[in-house]
Amino acid sequence: MAEARLASGFWVQAYLRRLSLFDIPAFVTAHGDDTAGAILVKLNTLDGQAKAFVRQYDLMSGDRSWQVLADGTEADVDASIARQRSFDSDLWVIEVEDRTGRHLLDEDGLSG
Repeated sequence: MAEARLASGFWVQAYLRRLSLFDIPAFVTAHGDDTAGAILVKLNTLDGQAKAFVRQYDLMSGDRSWQVLADGTEADVDASIARQRSFDSDLWVIEVEDRTGRHLLDEDGLSG
C-alpha cells in the first residue's frame, strides 16, 4: 500500500513552526506548488557559508532522506538554487539561518 504524503504547503508550515520552537529563524524565499512542489532547504550559517538540502527518494527501498545538493560559499549555493529553480518553477525554497548549523531535518517527522 502506498504511503500517504503531506501536501508540500502543509509540510513547510509544520517545518517553520518546528524551527520557531527552537528559536531558529527561517523564511520562505520561493513559494512552490502547495500540493506537490519539491522542497529545498538552504542552511545559512551567517559566516559566508551555506548548504542546500533536497529530499531524495530511493526507488528500490522507498526510503526518503535529505541529501546535500550544494555546500560552500553562500554565493555558490545560491547559484545552485537558482539553477534548480530555473527548471522547477514549483520548487519551494526555505532559508534557515543558524550560526551553529541547526536545521532539524534529521529530527523525527522531518527526516523522511
